[in-house]
Amino acid sequence: MITSIKNEKVKAWKKLHKRKERINTNSFLVEGFHLLEEAWKSEWQIKEIIAQENVDLPAWAESFPVTWVTDHVFEHISQTKTPQGVAAIMEMKRFNNLDGDYILLIDAIQDPGNLGTIIRTADAAGFDGIILGDGTVDLYNDKVIRATQGSIFHIPLHQKNLQTSIITLKEIGFSVWATALDNAVKYNETEIDSKVALILGNEGAGVKTALIKEADKIVNIPIHGEAESLNVSIAAGILMYYVKG
Repeated sequence: MITSIKNEKVKAWKKLHKRKERINTNSFLVEGFHLLEEAWKSEWQIKEIIAQENVDLPAWAESFPVTWVTDHVFEHISQTKTPQGVAAIMEMKRFNNLDGDYILLIDAIQDPGNLGTIIRTADAAGFDGIILGDGTVDLYNDKVIRATQGSIFHIPLHQKNLQTSIITLKEIGFSVWATALDNAVKYNETEIDSKVALILGNEGAGVKTALIKEADKIVNIPIHGEAESLNVSIAAGILMYYVKG
């Protein structure tokens, strides 16, 4: 039982709140029973489980190293308002191959809630993978992880340059769709290709011009009311479900 926040292990866990340390250690922190169970069901590596005193752990947790801590210590490392008393140190996973027929490309989305929701929706819609481009919020940000509701562990996630990714995708037969306002056709009037790579852009600036120029099709979602625009995660859901038929 660790009782002090000055313990070296506790200091190391706390450092994982920062992106730099996550990259340095190839590790990240997840919290809560649901996320831990989703991680366990996946092929991601659980390095260590952290449990608050008097918390009942599920039986499967016994097959992993468990470190028990006091309430005070757990609250110190927690990033949630109402901690459930269980967390885990996870190893980041590298995906090499772009498999499947439906790939989502993320161009500099900044809001962690938006990115997490998009990952969750891509999982639900049956997309085969996601490529996170430069300037996108950190995948392992705690708010992103929570917003995915565990889908982070169910869909291949790549962190690559989008320009080179588009070239690769075209070479293997993908039709690249970009979302934009100008020179675009309504998404639901667009013929669905057998292999689609869909680009979603930054909340304020949209998809970069250089990427739009590489697209085979430029689509938009019509606005019928007075709203200036749609939230990018809502737009993502509409487009992904359309593409999947």
